[in-house]
Amino acid sequence: MMKVTVKTLCCFVMTLLCGIGSLSAAQQWKDTIVVARDGTGDYRTLTEAMEGIRAFMDYKVTVLVKKGVYKEKVILPSWLENVDFIGENVENTIITYDDHANINKMGTFRTYTLKVEGSSITFRNLTIENNAARLGQAVALHTEGDRLVFINCRFLGNQDTVYTGAKGTRLYFLNCYIEGTTDFIFGPSTALFKDCIIHSKSNSYITAASTPKEIEVGYVFKNCRLTAAPGVDKVYLGRPWRPYAATVFINCEMGKHICPAGWDNWRNPENEKTARYAEYGNTGEGAETVARVKWAKLLMEKEVAKYNEVDYLFAICTTWYFNK
Repeated sequence: MMKVTVKTLCCFVMTLLCGIGSLSAAQQWKDTIVVARDGTGDYRTLTEAMEGIRAFMDYKVTVLVKKGVYKEKVILPSWLENVDFIGENVENTIITYDDHANINKMGTFRTYTLKVEGSSITFRNLTIENNAARLGQAVALHTEGDRLVFINCRFLGNQDTVYTGAKGTRLYFLNCYIEGTTDFIFGPSTALFKDCIIHSKSNSYITAASTPKEIEVGYVFKNCRLTAAPGVDKVYLGRPWRPYAATVFINCEMGKHICPAGWDNWRNPENEKTARYAEYGNTGEGAETVARVKWAKLLMEKEVAKYNEVDYLFAICTTWYFNK
């Protein structure tokens, strides 16, 4: 019988542990991760998947999210960068939760379903929903990161559906569907909404920007379609959550639910001196500008040209390029 020394045994154990550690690391830091509710992927929830993404990667990580209903309150932390979250199917890949502001005095800003603190993140083919009853503010998407892109996504909710929650951050929504009741796109970020459907579920306000005074571009809607639920017939394009709110609609199709005045001062005439609201080239029954409030601007062709320049739209901190 072979005699095993203590030294030999220790070396064997250390080798085994190192091997396990290396294997664990190799399994943990993948560049493609699969999330599936039925257990066939690497993780069953998006929250669990955060543990499989290394902090501040200098390489791209792709998270493939299989069809299913993911009922969870998700935070993508600030150390998350260079990640693509890709749903299998936009109608059937659903992240949902049901918090609202009047649950235990929660308040608006903790009601999110998905909170994105990280930067340089792209989302495709996902539905992000807050399906709380109409009992108060209920955020589906809460963003704080910079350089966030949303492509072919749906954002479902009622009041305060999409909160762009950090000044000096840049967001791009392409071919998305966003619905809500009151102020359902709100916050201080710079955001471009291109080829999106903006759907009003009640008579109220679409946007409530809080653009800082020192930032020139707030919300820009280009080639979007503004629709409404049956019976909805008095919707405003926006009202200023903060005095220097900036919102522009360019070449959008506006349904007849958009009221002739277009914009509201949030019961404060002083906001009319500072809010930066403008329109250009819109069509549809709600696009008529004859009865628009006098303090909103109708852009000239030479003025609207700058909204085609990426550097003008997004040059807040550093240059950010993306596929237009």
